[in-house]
Amino acid sequence: MTAADLLGALREAGATLATAESCTGGLLAGALTEVAGASEVFGWGVVTYSNEAKADLLGVSRATLGAHGAVSEPVAREMARGARDRSGATLAAAVTGIAGPGGSGAKPEGRVCFAVSGPDGTRAETVEFGALGRGAVRAASVAHAMRMVADAL
Repeated sequence: MTAADLLGALREAGATLATAESCTGGLLAGALTEVAGASEVFGWGVVTYSNEAKADLLGVSRATLGAHGAVSEPVAREMARGARDRSGATLAAAVTGIAGPGGSGAKPEGRVCFAVSGPDGTRAETVEFGALGRGAVRAASVAHAMRMVADAL
């Protein structure tokens, strides 16, 4: 799915989208806004790279961050809900993970957690992309997030 395809699907559904990104650093919002007319359905995105930003800007619970860490489905869910609540968008997508290099046995490089929040609730999932390299993990994460939003429509 391309950004143009996703924006068209959002238009057709009469839906709007917000994003909350960590490891992708705004690449999802950037891909969407690269397409002319994106502002019809995309009005809001935030990069929350630090835990403090996740808590302060999106309302992610410090208890959730402490219990699960930033790279977790519970944090991705709270990021997506926070973005949706604060933006007023129909849907919000969140991405948080370890693009690399680095990681640990418990949270390896290439692990990315996603969530999409909408009127029917919030769905989260984790993808293990593996140690593909930072750029490849980030690009794969953007593509996966767009597919999740399309599926939520």
